[in-house]
Amino acid sequence: MPEVRQLLAEATTRLGDRAEAAILLAHALGKPRSWLLAHADDPADTAGAAAFAELVERRAAGEPVAYLTGHRGFWTLDLEVTPATLIPRPETELLVELALAKLPREGAPRVADLGTGSGAIALAIARECPHTRVLATDASAAALAVARRNAEANRIRNVGFAQGDWFAALGDERFDLIVSNPPYIAADDPHLERGDLRFEPGSALASGSDGLDDIRRIVAGARSHLAGDGWLLFEHGWDQGTAVRGLLDAAGYRDVFTAQDLEQRDRVSGGSLDGS
Repeated sequence: MPEVRQLLAEATTRLGDRAEAAILLAHALGKPRSWLLAHADDPADTAGAAAFAELVERRAAGEPVAYLTGHRGFWTLDLEVTPATLIPRPETELLVELALAKLPREGAPRVADLGTGSGAIALAIARECPHTRVLATDASAAALAVARRNAEANRIRNVGFAQGDWFAALGDERFDLIVSNPPYIAADDPHLERGDLRFEPGSALASGSDGLDDIRRIVAGARSHLAGDGWLLFEHGWDQGTAVRGLLDAAGYRDVFTAQDLEQRDRVSGGSLDGS
């Protein structure tokens, strides 16, 4: 049987990425990544080696690591992900940070996460602010099932779930904060045919000829579901900051702003209904 060290080296050569190879090997062997270093000279069991070989081939064909392992870390959470959900990305944590800064510190503020997918944003907010009530919505029943399982696995109780397209799931409720990571890629963007994006749900990625169709709907519809002084915050593309601020201004939001991610790219914009 091949040694752990040998399997890792061969997979690194095949994939060109040692970190990805280590994640897949640890998953196939059912061990933490730290175990690989301590047991580098140990022989790998036959079943684990075979499972690892299959994972390496699938990754070499382009399948995202998160889908192969079924998990992705986000904020302080370990989340299940499936092809029914987007893969949570580090830059989206900026949206969580801004949401936490805008939440009222007293009372029991209400938060809606539109298009929750795996539940990453909703669950991160709910974990950090147990005094809030968070409603996570999605048009996809399969995605909502994943989000529910993630809430249960992470023992987060102050979150509910509702199926519906954008505001259809909210009924007549009003919220102190509405957040969303909506589709914002142009439908003809060539990046949709490259890398991990090829395997993620297209309906959660692309939105019209300029990528802004769903953001337009969110900006227009949120006004009917925000409480006084409520905030709308959403993620968007790095080159869409000027356009989305224009949408927010035209819709009558105040304190309109755009925040940049760690790479100094426009990433999250928002505004308040009546100021704050």
